[in-house]
Amino acid sequence: MLNVALKEWCIVCDLLLEGKLAIVLRKGGISEPGGAGVFELEHPRFALWPSWAHQLPDRIKSEHRDRVQVLDEPFEQTVTGIADAVKIWEVPSRAAFDSLDDLHCWTKPQIDMRFDYKPEKPLYLMALRAWRLSEPKTVLNVPDYAGCRSWVPLAEQDAVDDNNLIPSMDDEQFESIVNRVSLAMQG
Repeated sequence: MLNVALKEWCIVCDLLLEGKLAIVLRKGGISEPGGAGVFELEHPRFALWPSWAHQLPDRIKSEHRDRVQVLDEPFEQTVTGIADAVKIWEVPSRAAFDSLDDLHCWTKPQIDMRFDYKPEKPLYLMALRAWRLSEPKTVLNVPDYAGCRSWVPLAEQDAVDDNNLIPSMDDEQFESIVNRVSLAMQG
């Protein structure tokens, strides 16, 4: 059972679980154990917690834009998948990241924002192996889960069963993406 979730834009969670995305950018959330702007990966496996905060249609490439909704946090939250952080790279440059344009869903202004936010802090790229749950889990979105944060600590009754998972992407495709990103992040 998983008792932690990573908050990420709903469209990003959807694309990960559909096998259309395997990388995410992180720099840090507002409420982090290590301090504001410090993203730390304490949990290599976590539930994917869809978030609508800060999700803007014009920050997602046109082929996915019509799926982006701007909503308040829901009363209940349904978790439909988990992810394993397989590899993490510090992004060495904008050019290195731009060489991966076909592997992500963000527009240039969104990428600019990620690079420009706290420029003294490194930007990280994570390869996430996503898995769909055989049975989605719906929980009340209590105050401890709400707000702008990266990590959501789940109460015992809200823990997510990480057995009987369905892979979102086959092994060969995922390894190909990881290898390509590794080469790009070398310089």
